[in-house]
Amino acid sequence: MSTSLVQILIDTQLRDNANTLFDSLGLDMTTAVKIFFKKCLAEGGIPFEVKTNCNFHRSESGMAAFLALRKQAENNGLTGMSLDEINAEISAARAENGKKGA
Repeated sequence: MSTSLVQILIDTQLRDNANTLFDSLGLDMTTAVKIFFKKCLAEGGIPFEVKTNCNFHRSESGMAAFLALRKQAENNGLTGMSLDEINAEISAARAENGKKGA
């Protein structure tokens, strides 16, 4: 059986923590990675759930705030603005706020 070199870049702390775990199991990093690859092949995919925490990305209050702001933008004719137009609006608002504080 021929072998191939596989190199990856990972966070040093992650590597050290994984090495500590694998050492406690009597494994080295190479053996642990081989086990992971073999399990992936046996399962036909990643052998555990890989998903985002939807609540982290989309809370009810956050979504309600977003929808309210979107409705406000629609009511004020501000939908479909380019990035340059948005930046110009922000600059104008900052300039106006600067005049009020003076």
